[in-house]
Amino acid sequence: MIGLVVTGHGNFGTGLTSSLKLIAGEPENYVAVDFPQEYSVEDLERELNKAFDTLKDCDGILVLSDLGGGSPFKTAVMTGFPRGNVEVIAGTNLPMLIEVNMGRQFIEDLDTLTNMAVNTGKDQVVRYEFKPVQQEESSDGI
Repeated sequence: MIGLVVTGHGNFGTGLTSSLKLIAGEPENYVAVDFPQEYSVEDLERELNKAFDTLKDCDGILVLSDLGGGSPFKTAVMTGFPRGNVEVIAGTNLPMLIEVNMGRQFIEDLDTLTNMAVNTGKDQVVRYEFKPVQQEESSDGI
């Protein structure tokens, strides 16, 4: 199974994890890594390394982060890529996380899972548009 790490600013990782557990149950081979205000980048690096070590027996690791270019994203890239078989995505949303978590049950290729995550994330950003329903005029005079 592909390991999954969710990280981001503040309690992004544990917050999304809470929602995931409510919807889909307890995830396997999964670690949430928060980046609270009191952490330094070195603290974040330490916690990400712990997460990667926890998932070292997985068939690869996918890291889902909040903001591209932010400290969690950059630190995940810098600590993950030298290990090999690690992918890092930014812009994580809950539908992406749910889909990826469930997809790990049958997708064993890290690249395929990563592409699925990006596509799902994009597809789930939608805008509601109100379109009033027009009443058809009745021909019977009512």
